Amino acid sequence: MMRNLITDVPGILVGNAHDTHVKTGTTVLTAAQPFTCGVHIMGGAPGTRETDLLAPDKLVEQVDALVLSGGSTLGLDAASGAANALRAAGRGFAVGDQRVPIVPSAILFDLLNGGDKNWLENPYATLGAQALASASDSFDIGTAGAGFGATTATLKGGLGSASMTLPDGTVIGALVAVNAVGSVTVGDGPHFWAAPFEHGGEFGNLGPSPTYPTGRPTTKGHGRNTTIGITATNAKLTQAQCTRLATAAHDGIGRAVVPAHTPVDGDLIFAASTGNVKCDDLLYLGHAAATCMARAIARGVYLARSTPFEDPPCYARAFS
Repeated sequence: MMRNLITDVPGILVGNAHDTHVKTGTTVLTAAQPFTCGVHIMGGAPGTRETDLLAPDKLVEQVDALVLSGGSTLGLDAASGAANALRAAGRGFAVGDQRVPIVPSAILFDLLNGGDKNWLENPYATLGAQALASASDSFDIGTAGAGFGATTATLKGGLGSASMTLPDGTVIGALVAVNAVGSVTVGDGPHFWAAPFEHGGEFGNLGPSPTYPTGRPTTKGHGRNTTIGITATNAKLTQAQCTRLATAAHDGIGRAVVPAHTPVDGDLIFAASTGNVKCDDLLYLGHAAATCMARAIARGVYLARSTPFEDPPCYARAFS
């Protein structure tokens, strides 16, 4: 049964954890076995861990997990929590009699969203371990995981996911934490920029906007941004091909967020390959990755929920 989640890709598991007091969270993607991974960064202000290792000319081609987290650079500690738990389970790159889990990660900035950030101990390692422990083929989207404290220019952000199956049986999926400086809806209305790519009324079925604004696009305060995501497939890909898939998936951010890939966003996409399905049409696979990413972004915002006095409001409260 397809869930319209990235876990429709065979082998992929996702777990979330959040802290309501701090108003932040973490999402971990993993699998039973290490998987091939690439990355592409298009934002001007990224925050990352172990992404250099994913270049096609580097030694290690497979990873044990990927982490998306709130917390700005403090949130990179979520990967430590996940890595420690993986090591305790005997996972990791073998170096002599030691195991070194490979856990690349990326963060978004949610430190000014109203939560209590005056913690005595960094909470993200705990959140990373909790998210890994909860990993399964079913998980929450909207106000969940790395998207728990996310915002956009006009609406509350969130965690989104979407998937599709290509005619040859290849499955492609997207997972994204939407915390963009820009907007995912057109002007002041409820129509999503991603509307032309919607499947089955997954984010309201309103269709494209009848009008499109010109001039400077709506943005929120600088330094509070970043859309980070993962695209995954059961197609058998090399690390170089994963890198190209991640690059193509960035088109989905451009289709769903205006403006995208700005100097004050850290927009980043990982690409993961978990299977042995031969894909003869990498061009179509890249297009499908971008389409899923655009849909996932809209779903993450559409399903987010906010309290009555929270600012910005969630989509449901703004357009109810």
